[in-house]
Amino acid sequence: MTWDLVKKDFKRYLQLERNLANHSIAAYLNDVQKLEAYCSFKRKELDQIDTLFIQQFLVFINDFSISPFTQARLLSGLRTFFAFLQIEYDRKDNPTELLESPRLNRKIPSVLNLEEIDALIAAIDVSTLEGMRNKAILEVLYGCGLRVSELVTLKISNLYLDVEFIKVEGKGNKERLIPIGQQAIKYLKIYLEEIRPHIPIQTGYEDIVFLNRRGRQLTRVMVFLIIKDLAKKIGLTKTISPHTFRHSFASHLVEGGADLRAVQDMLGHESITTTEIYTHIDKDYLQSVITQYHPRS
Repeated sequence: MTWDLVKKDFKRYLQLERNLANHSIAAYLNDVQKLEAYCSFKRKELDQIDTLFIQQFLVFINDFSISPFTQARLLSGLRTFFAFLQIEYDRKDNPTELLESPRLNRKIPSVLNLEEIDALIAAIDVSTLEGMRNKAILEVLYGCGLRVSELVTLKISNLYLDVEFIKVEGKGNKERLIPIGQQAIKYLKIYLEEIRPHIPIQTGYEDIVFLNRRGRQLTRVMVFLIIKDLAKKIGLTKTISPHTFRHSFASHLVEGGADLRAVQDMLGHESITTTEIYTHIDKDYLQSVITQYHPRS
């Protein structure tokens, strides 16, 4: 059992069995390579690794001032790796099983209020073709709570605007249906019917919704820069990104009384715990819930 063979099989397992995205697979393999390097340094064979050795490895990693979040993700990756060895290579134990992940203080995401979102969208120069495209982009980002990766890969064939739904491909190539509101539909249709036909579409991008001026799929970085430029234009001091619109989408739904399970489905979160962070964003909203519904208030 060599490292090269095991890593090759592990990669195939992540692709075929777990159906993970390429960047997730790369992260898992990077975790394994860190362990491999440490084993080489300590002259330890793969089948000799035990819980104590993993603990020593984590202490070694911690000396590099790696954040608790990165350490937790690394341990999670190694858990998956050793679980794979149990399945495919008949390893008897998982040395990471009894190890606790670092305690994490969950960071409350930055969100925009409605006035800030309106100001950003209003700052777009809609007299240009790119401006109208950008307006549609922001309306869809905020109106559907998409990840930027889902936005740039959005397909025309997955738009069901007549019934007010779109289909996106999220993490792990998992598809989900998301409602889309009238405002987003309005500007999406303007872009598709009046702007996109003027773009020289390149082969292979015929079904992609949002294109650059050369007729290719927009990059994540380009969407980031569009938003950064708008923030600078209106003098917004908050640090924002495309993901800020996703956080704002979820936060505003929860503040408005939306069911948390429904928000979870729309965001594509595997765990309700991930979605629950949005219940901590607006303390005034929580106080109003207590006041309205608690019998002693």
